[in-house]
Amino acid sequence: MKKIIVISLILLISLNLFSQESSETNSPATNAKTGWTFGLVPVVSYNSDLGFQYGGLVNFYNYGDGSSFPKYKHSIYAEVSRYTKGSGIYRLFYDSEFLIPKIRLTADLSYLPDQALDFYGFNGYDAVYNPNFQNESSTEYITRMYYKHQRDILRLKLDFQGATGAKNLRWVAGYELMDMQIGSVPIDKLNKGKDPEDMLPNVPNLFDNYVNWGIINQNEKDGGWHNSIKLGTVYDTRDNEACPMKGIWSELVIFNSFSKNFTFGKIALTHRQYFTIIPNDFSFAYRLAYQANVYGKSPFYMLPYMVYSYMPSSSIDGLGGSKTIRGLIRNRVVGDGVVYGNLEFRYKFVRFKFIKQNWYIALNPFLDAGMVVQKTKIDKTGIPNIVDSLFFKDNAESVHLTYGCGLHIALNENFVIAADIGLPVKKEDGKMGIYIGMNWLF
Repeated sequence: MKKIIVISLILLISLNLFSQESSETNSPATNAKTGWTFGLVPVVSYNSDLGFQYGGLVNFYNYGDGSSFPKYKHSIYAEVSRYTKGSGIYRLFYDSEFLIPKIRLTADLSYLPDQALDFYGFNGYDAVYNPNFQNESSTEYITRMYYKHQRDILRLKLDFQGATGAKNLRWVAGYELMDMQIGSVPIDKLNKGKDPEDMLPNVPNLFDNYVNWGIINQNEKDGGWHNSIKLGTVYDTRDNEACPMKGIWSELVIFNSFSKNFTFGKIALTHRQYFTIIPNDFSFAYRLAYQANVYGKSPFYMLPYMVYSYMPSSSIDGLGGSKTIRGLIRNRVVGDGVVYGNLEFRYKFVRFKFIKQNWYIALNPFLDAGMVVQKTKIDKTGIPNIVDSLFFKDNAESVHLTYGCGLHIALNENFVIAADIGLPVKKEDGKMGIYIGMNWLF
């Protein structure tokens, strides 16, 4: 097929399982929930290169006696979704401030296979993006998989937060064990069952070229095991975690990673702030963030790794996509150091009760931006001069800007289905991003 076709169908089913009778809270907009509830989302999609996606996710919440609603006592999230040709998400996530007294624990066990991870090189606009290489109707066509490579992740994360004694200030500590296996796109597997005219050509793509040119070294091209430790602080005055109406969340995190061939450290600074315009229903929110290497050399596959004190999403990819700059193609902006920001209004224009649950629907027009500020050093000695001019530009990096709007549907304030559409300002950043997933961006 000449174009990648993606069809996403989301069906939201909410059941009040094992819950007790609701009681009124102090807020006129909500009713308190007690006991256990859950939200279930079956997901069906299709991609002509990856096949059909099937599976679903479920999020269980325990609100105890309801006195802390909408804050939950325990949250258990499980997702199993898979493409028929091998990619998928297998994830179990737990979050609670009550399992360990006075300590917030988040635990994540994930297997994340991806046969076609986006890869556009390093340093943003310094790496030339030519969409014709993927366009079958162009004379420059190489393969639809030109800006892709394979990546399989097995990950165990344990994150902890606790009080420091200072008001609203918490300490952060975490450990992560991750096996990241890297390789070329498995062309033979993706071609299985295709008609001859739809088959992918078995030719080198950008990742293969970077390996052949020596930009990606032999000791990093296959990935590897990493042990990582992070330490930091969080200042948090938000009135609600799922969708704050007011307050600040600022964090400083130092991330240290160790593997057989690499030892490196990152610093991550993130500031989020929320302003109420109309109580309960209309707010303005923004996020500003900076991440950079502070010592050692990061292998290329860890450059997109985004560091946070707490990350409820399975994604760890760099700038571009649903979790950082919406509308920008995934991993378009990758380097040793990056800055980015998000501005958005959030308008909860409908509130209602359905099947004994509390719901709201919200719109969120947004503006996102980011760029590389600490560039990855590239050795071009193995690149022919004519190739250099086709794939690289010196000092071309500048701000990547996108804009768009989203629609959110929330169950009991915490279980949020999100749909965002983002558009890049420059054609070098792609055409449009459509994202259907969980939770507000920040």
